Amino acid sequence: MEIPLQAAARKAELPSTESPLPSSRARLGAPDNVRGLLVMAIGFALFSVADTQAKLLTEFFHPVQIVWIRQLGLLAGVVVALAVLGPSIFATRHPALQFGRGLLAVTSAVCFIVAIKFVPLADAVAISFVAPFLVTAMGALFLGETVGPRRWSAVIVGFCGALIVIRPGLGVMHPAGFLVIVAATAFAARQVLSRHLAKDDRTVTTVAYTALVSILALSIPLPFFWTTPTFGMQWALLFGMALFAALGELMIIKSLEIAHASVLAPVHYSLLIWGTFWGWLVLGQLPDMWTWAGAAVIVTTGIYIIRCERKVKSGT
Repeated sequence: MEIPLQAAARKAELPSTESPLPSSRARLGAPDNVRGLLVMAIGFALFSVADTQAKLLTEFFHPVQIVWIRQLGLLAGVVVALAVLGPSIFATRHPALQFGRGLLAVTSAVCFIVAIKFVPLADAVAISFVAPFLVTAMGALFLGETVGPRRWSAVIVGFCGALIVIRPGLGVMHPAGFLVIVAATAFAARQVLSRHLAKDDRTVTTVAYTALVSILALSIPLPFFWTTPTFGMQWALLFGMALFAALGELMIIKSLEIAHASVLAPVHYSLLIWGTFWGWLVLGQLPDMWTWAGAAVIVTTGIYIIRCERKVKSGT
């Protein structure tokens, strides 16, 4: 899953999301938090549909092929931006970092898709919520951001919540569950890079490089894993996944243009509700008591960290 909280991350400092078009809140007027919440909620609902389709597709196709097709949606947005804004969208002061960010996007997406082939969707989504804790830790280690003892404590508690879901050593969850941790780590590193890049590069530039690098990187091994769809349902799922992922990305972008990121950030956790719903409706899977308990710990501490960061930014 392209878990899109990188949107909230870079926008929290002004812009962070992978937006195909540069945003300007000044141009759009005063923030409309209520409408922004609704738009972002729709965006995450669309992402959950794409994730469910991706899980179904793992029965037929290799994760490399699935991610490659999913990234075509983001590439389509870049093509539109290129047509509107011209080649200036590729002007960057940090080409190496942009390239690295694209590789992190590939790593995160492929690891997540491999994981959900074996792990229930809601469980994988719950584990992926450790990403904000990793961002907090990496921000302190690599960007010199101030993190007090309360936020460090929340990070530790959040990881304990992830361990409750995974329950290592008990043989309850497939070992692929740890790939979600790898995906979340790559995703968090990507967010930290986004914060650094946002100082010099436009959001549209970061999106363009992420789309191009991910497509090119995946195209190298793609011929070795390619399986041509053989019936209409496979084509429909592949097309639907790319479409819903692209529409979800656009919704997230739009919400961050019209509302404050600090207000929108908790909506990210609605993915757990959607993951549970689709897992039950489509796949006949429901989280057990331990998954719910671990998810509750992760979500609670995640929201606490969001509130702490909001207070730090406001100086209160």
